[in-house]
Amino acid sequence: MKRTTIVIADDHGMVVDGLRGLLEPEYEVVGVVSDGRAVLPEVRRLKPDLAIIDISMPSLNGLDCARQLRDAGCSAKVLILTMHADATLAREALGAGASGYILKSSPASELRNALKEVLRGHTYLSPAVTKDLLDVMGRATSARDDAWARLTQRQREVLQLLAEGKSHKEVAAILNISIKTAEYHKYAILHALGLKTTADLVQYAVRHGIIAVSRIGDSGVLPV
Repeated sequence: MKRTTIVIADDHGMVVDGLRGLLEPEYEVVGVVSDGRAVLPEVRRLKPDLAIIDISMPSLNGLDCARQLRDAGCSAKVLILTMHADATLAREALGAGASGYILKSSPASELRNALKEVLRGHTYLSPAVTKDLLDVMGRATSARDDAWARLTQRQREVLQLLAEGKSHKEVAAILNISIKTAEYHKYAILHALGLKTTADLVQYAVRHGIIAVSRIGDSGVLPV
């Protein structure tokens, strides 16, 4: 019998090794991705049944990875595995096309249950965020959500790369745009989010799970 195939997208080696140990007795891990921008091409190439994706991925966060997979029509189910017990992020993950949201602090038995539910076509949410999610979905959209929703996909990409410490020149090269366009996006992002400095932008990205603290440059200030 053909085993269910899985791609893991996480840049922490110990997490990947731990997942392999849990999964491989029952599932086949066909690929591992450590950079968010590699998720879509790798899933297209390997055609797994499921992708387990961390939110705080370098270059492109896990939520935007999920959006890319959904928009590209990929059939792989998506399970977000994250350290963020944040109901707002969970809601955004589901809106981006993910079928599940589970915490890295969850026991192995919960991960196994989540995989089974997602592969059956159901939605799975970690109990740690479920009760808060009902409140989040029931109340009016926050000012942060309004501002974030106004950003385009390209602006979200620029925001993450800048928050990771990339210069305008590096952002332009990665996204195949001009330096002037990268600079324009930066200032449009600052205006849309009500931020004033690049340090504010970094803090915003960390606070909302777009990047991990470990990816901020030594100075904590972005190059320009």
